[in-house]
Amino acid sequence: MTSSPTTEASPDAALVTEENGVLTVAVSTAGAGNSLDDAAVAAGRQALREVARGRRDVGAILLTGLGKNFCAGGNVRAFAAADDRPTYLREIADNFHLLVSALHEADRPVVVAAKGWAAGAGMSLVLHADVAIGGSSTRLRPAYRGIGLTPDGGLTWTLPRVVGAARARQIILTDRIISADEALQWGILSEIVADDDVEATARATAEKIAAGPRHADAATKHLLSVSAGNSLLEQLTLEARSISERAGLPEGVEGVDAFTEKRAPDFTRGR
Repeated sequence: MTSSPTTEASPDAALVTEENGVLTVAVSTAGAGNSLDDAAVAAGRQALREVARGRRDVGAILLTGLGKNFCAGGNVRAFAAADDRPTYLREIADNFHLLVSALHEADRPVVVAAKGWAAGAGMSLVLHADVAIGGSSTRLRPAYRGIGLTPDGGLTWTLPRVVGAARARQIILTDRIISADEALQWGILSEIVADDDVEATARATAEKIAAGPRHADAATKHLLSVSAGNSLLEQLTLEARSISERAGLPEGVEGVDAFTEKRAPDFTRGR
């Protein structure tokens, strides 16, 4: 599950940073067992909305955790302490879903530094990554049924699309712990590196993406997002339209010209 409810707040400097075209959002802190942090939910949501509204000029989003794990799920002790658990859980699920929605509305490639455990809400967030970097000791687990609850954060929507319906049911209904190697094999993780290199590799990946053609990347994300619901012919039509449009825009012009002139493209021109 997710974190405790919170009101809208200014981004905390430790939770939200921006450097080299990358917006970094820490979704958990070292406290409360590396559970999803309520301040992180508020700060991350606000910053992502600023990206969507054009108030932040970034080319990639990096999700990370400030403790030894990416995110070990929600603060179950806070769940237990709530006077009205159904009302409390509905509010925190709604708040978490606003963060997930803001992540998609930001329309930027998402990189996740999936170090250590990614459980519950943490696993849900990993499934929203375009590129997920894990370490050899990375572990993922739904962790919902162990406390008698059901998934949130879109896990029942994303997981079947990544690993297939039968495997998704098996993972969620048996609360299976997924190793790094399994996650890589099944397409949940994009790459496995040494545990100590997860953060640095994820950041380098995000910076590499951010330095590229941002508008083309956003258009590519859209094509990938809608492909599952389209026929091949419908997707071919969208691809033809998109590549034609890109050819007349600054990024496409610069990219093609740089290729013919045998130089590295500078996609920052005109930003």
